[in-house]
Amino acid sequence: MAGSRVVDAGPNTSTLAGLTWMEAREVLIRRPIGLLPIGAIEAHGPHLPLDTDVIIAQAMAERAGSRLLALGTAALVLPPISYSVSFAGTSFEGTTPVDPDPFEQYLTSILTRHARQGYRAIVCCNAHLEPAHVERVTIACQTATERSGVPILFPDQRVEPYVGLMSDEFRAGARHAGGYETSIVMATRPEAVRTELLPTLEPVWIDLPAKLRAGARTFAEAGATLGYFGDPASSAPDEGHRMLDALSEIVMMALRDADVDLSP
Repeated sequence: MAGSRVVDAGPNTSTLAGLTWMEAREVLIRRPIGLLPIGAIEAHGPHLPLDTDVIIAQAMAERAGSRLLALGTAALVLPPISYSVSFAGTSFEGTTPVDPDPFEQYLTSILTRHARQGYRAIVCCNAHLEPAHVERVTIACQTATERSGVPILFPDQRVEPYVGLMSDEFRAGARHAGGYETSIVMATRPEAVRTELLPTLEPVWIDLPAKLRAGARTFAEAGATLGYFGDPASSAPDEGHRMLDALSEIVMMALRDADVDLSP
């Protein structure tokens, strides 16, 4: 981008929020892939911050953006969605959900207005997996695609073919604030992890999605007395980078499956 300043969000990745409007115009002329991080503000055990899902979603978008730019494909990481449908965590202080209807309307509006600015596609890089939230993200993406005529993709890492790339812990359903999420935060924001607590946290091998399907309404009702599932003590930065590679591959798979043109 001659004559403009690239703002780093990760290796070679531009963030929309860090650009001036003139710099944004230069990128949008190239019809970039938009990458929208979506997280939540909710409890993640005693060892991770409330914005853990936002951290993971941002890192997923940045890793995918770096891969796109390595191909010569223009990409922009969009400002993250931090508040979402996160009622399962309300048994713990600080969790702040948004009601489903206004959340869906808000996300639909954001996606539609971004798409109309010249993106060739937008991918929702979602790290919050509460079923009611996933349902509303899915609907928002479908509606925004219909309104804008631009492919707006939501690859759900919980389902095939994507789930095959995820860790054993994730596939077993113990996927909240355990080794999977803690490892990613260790790899990207190590100062955010209360590492001194990890040796004190015993594994909680509970299939959270199964408990929610069976009627549990909160993490506490599902059996997580401290707000985590899985094995946080097993976390490691290398595993976090491996999972980020998997998440970025999921983004690339979704773009390829939708036949999005990735040429420079």
